Amino acid sequence: MQAITVRDRDAGTAGMSLTDLPYPHAAENDVIVRVHASGFTPGELDWPATWADRAGRDRTPSVPGHELSGVVVELGYGTTGLSVGQRVFGLADWTRNGTLAEYTAVEARNLAPLPADIDHTLAAALPISGLTAWQALFDHGRLTTGQTVLIHGAAGGVGSMAVQLAREAGARVIGTGRSADRDRALGLGVDTFLDLQAGRLEDAGEVDVVLDVIGGDILDRSAALVRAGGTLVTIAMPPRVQPADGRAVFFVVEPDRARLADLATRVRDGRLKPVVGAVRPLAEAPAAFAPGKRTSGKTIIRVTQD
Repeated sequence: MQAITVRDRDAGTAGMSLTDLPYPHAAENDVIVRVHASGFTPGELDWPATWADRAGRDRTPSVPGHELSGVVVELGYGTTGLSVGQRVFGLADWTRNGTLAEYTAVEARNLAPLPADIDHTLAAALPISGLTAWQALFDHGRLTTGQTVLIHGAAGGVGSMAVQLAREAGARVIGTGRSADRDRALGLGVDTFLDLQAGRLEDAGEVDVVLDVIGGDILDRSAALVRAGGTLVTIAMPPRVQPADGRAVFFVVEPDRARLADLATRVRDGRLKPVVGAVRPLAEAPAAFAPGKRTSGKTIIRVTQD
């Protein structure tokens, strides 16, 4: 099969190439998925898990990408809950070969059935952004109806999902971003947009929950905006500044089959719309990883035609 591999940690995207690899092995409770579409996170090449397995052993050449939508073609020993020929989508393990490949092995519990009327390209944009947004807002942030949430990067992959989910939950939403993001953020449903290039973050006032995807100085300054009993949630880095009378949480998204199914239902009902940008073939994945490349919407790699 063909896959995108990375061989040299120091080479960056120059060390990525389209390579022939052996067909993957289905371990116990695994399925083999023929990947139709894959999503990725641009910073993956900096993750330790891209280069080593759970025991810390080198696993290069490794295959990046951890979001996928495709069709089950093989079941590992003891695998239940899925069947050969079933359309699925979900999240691949961080420390195993990923989804920028024609076939990949995934734990069955990390996948959810994909309804026939949701395109693979759309489904591949859901797992990381959708699960991250939900877990940040509700599992960690404990956001409830009537509260106010500040969402940094409101027009981005995670931010756009979070805006829609928070609005549906009955929260007031303040979104931040660049001036070019204003119209998209307002279209997603933010009540107030704050341009971080032109305005002051402190103008947002006190909020119940902050969802940060930026880190650094923005994360530090956001702690002061959390009102008593509120929560600062970040996926960027461990917080260096704590809210005066609230909580600060740094987390990494976790697979959740039930929540994936719920997100798919919301997409079918028109209540949730992933923002998909460029769709590129597998051979162009290294170019899509290029550092500093800012695109509108989430880039999806089309691996196999439907």
